[in-house]
Amino acid sequence: MSAVAAQPPARAARPGGRVTQRRVVRSELTKLWSLRSTRWSLLLAVVTMAGLGVLIASVRIAHQGGQGGRRPIDPLDTSLAGWHLAELAIGVLGVLIISGEYSSGMIRSTLTAVPKRLPVLWAKLGVFGAATFALMLPCAFVAFYATQAVLAPHHLQTTLAHSHVLRAIVGAALFLTVTGLLGGALGALLRNTAGGIATFAGIMFVLPGDLGDPPGELVERDRPVPATQRRHRADEPHAGLRVARTLGGLRRLPRLRRRSHRGRGRAARAARRLSTSARGRPRRA
Repeated sequence: MSAVAAQPPARAARPGGRVTQRRVVRSELTKLWSLRSTRWSLLLAVVTMAGLGVLIASVRIAHQGGQGGRRPIDPLDTSLAGWHLAELAIGVLGVLIISGEYSSGMIRSTLTAVPKRLPVLWAKLGVFGAATFALMLPCAFVAFYATQAVLAPHHLQTTLAHSHVLRAIVGAALFLTVTGLLGGALGALLRNTAGGIATFAGIMFVLPGDLGDPPGELVERDRPVPATQRRHRADEPHAGLRVARTLGGLRRLPRLRRRSHRGRGRAARAARRLSTSARGRPRRA
């Protein structure tokens, strides 16, 4: 009778490694740059942010003459004019980086690898925000220096040494970064591409109207104003005042609603009293 040699128990295969925030960030960075929409949207944002201000300055100089004609040219606001289209491209991309996974079903694989949702959300927003700021800040400086080169022969340029110019350039990049993060938040909340883009457009372009100032105009009121523009500047309400008035009106909505409910209750009680008195009256023969 032969003895059977005892075999050692097979060891369980070790996993590749535990899930860490650093690895989640690396995976989200790989997914971000592998999307075709990322390359096209960021390319559009870079081109518009860096080149639109130069184009506008060249056209205005050509049509209005060397001194800007009747309407003086603001060198800072003109150089940062590309934020209008860059805002739309970055906001739409922010919606797509999250809602696209829900529409394609890839979110199941993501949450299988990372069961917790918050690390995935922080990684997506952090990677996208860092990439946006890293691209938009150099584009803002390129747009500023290129526009000043166009305006310099006509003595309309400004420099970084002037008050609030550097703050406006950095603020434009930060504004576009926050805009992209807002799009990502809407994509995570709605989980639908069309709904997220429509909500983003409504919030950023339809709802606020003229409540917010562009990054180049945030500091325009602190600088000396030519005499030809003082009347227009004095008649225009400050952005903070417009926001306060709007928020004040929103705060009064519940009060108006309570008043309308009270008015309806009073009208209903008056109608009941009239009907009761009409029933109690004796009928005439």
